[in-house]
Amino acid sequence: MGKDSEYYKQLEEKKIKTYRTIISTLPAYAVKYLDDKKRSSQINTAINYAHDLTYFFEFLKETNPILKNTEIKDIPLNLLDQLSFDDINEYQDYLELSTGDNKHKNIGKSIDRHMSALRGMYKYLCINRYLSNDATAGASKRKKVNKAIIRMDATEVHRFLDVIEDSALPSNHQSQICKKTALRDTAILTLLLHTGIRVSECVGLDIDDIDFQANTIRIVRKGGDESILYFDAEVHEVLESYMDLERPSYMATEDEQALFLSNRKKRMAVRSIQEMVQKYAKVAVPNKKLSPHKMRSTYGTALYKETGDIRLVADVLGHKDINTTAKHYAAIEEEHRKQAARIKPY
Repeated sequence: MGKDSEYYKQLEEKKIKTYRTIISTLPAYAVKYLDDKKRSSQINTAINYAHDLTYFFEFLKETNPILKNTEIKDIPLNLLDQLSFDDINEYQDYLELSTGDNKHKNIGKSIDRHMSALRGMYKYLCINRYLSNDATAGASKRKKVNKAIIRMDATEVHRFLDVIEDSALPSNHQSQICKKTALRDTAILTLLLHTGIRVSECVGLDIDDIDFQANTIRIVRKGGDESILYFDAEVHEVLESYMDLERPSYMATEDEQALFLSNRKKRMAVRSIQEMVQKYAKVAVPNKKLSPHKMRSTYGTALYKETGDIRLVADVLGHKDINTTAKHYAAIEEEHRKQAARIKPY
């Protein structure tokens, strides 16, 4: 059923409600920018940016005595025109602060996203002549630090799946639960590791999205577009086993459409799969902090090593920008270093 399914309709309605709730507290000029972002991008980005801009306006209230008794939505536009790059740098310092409750603990990517939202708003307001001064133009830019990409090699992948098959978990209680959910958990994790789909795309799958004749799944990408992906014989086998032997026990009604169901007989949530990955990873690869996204990285890296085709990897993973693939999945630099070690230069 794809994006026309009841699940995606309800999900979209929930996002719209969340967006409207947040923007109701923001100034009208900020809402104009966010509405423009929502039209040109996707509602997820608009929601994140709305949260980020809320931080900025809270900063203005906390640091400017004049705004002490002013509601955020009433902060005047001309105040933004009066800010300088020093004020924006102070805001970046504010984001790095760690208070007792970690309210403003925002580092690395989080700060970059906050600043992206703020720079975008200033740019929009200046282009449309609401403002004459872009205070973000001269603000400092954080030095980007490249972190090692966490992923599993082939041996670790097999060990990871073996933990489920053997129910080899620390406590007897966990092992007993694992035995009851083994086919479902194996199907989910094998699907993630063999197709590279996002966990959000996985939980949105319905029965009608699986075609065992063509060995395909129909998914709804992050931006709302539908895509057809092919899967191999191993995925075919584990999906069929789960659907025939274990899924019926999770079904509350005969007409249940969700592919992956929880013990509560409801569609599995993203958080549930994240916790599942962490549970098995603690046993299989205790030295690596795994998440469903790291499994996506594992697949992307393996696919690149086998094909050497970064455009193919970008297409399968649903990346619109090939640089994202190169940065997060392909492990090109590591492969180049290995090649260099095999060369005899003298």
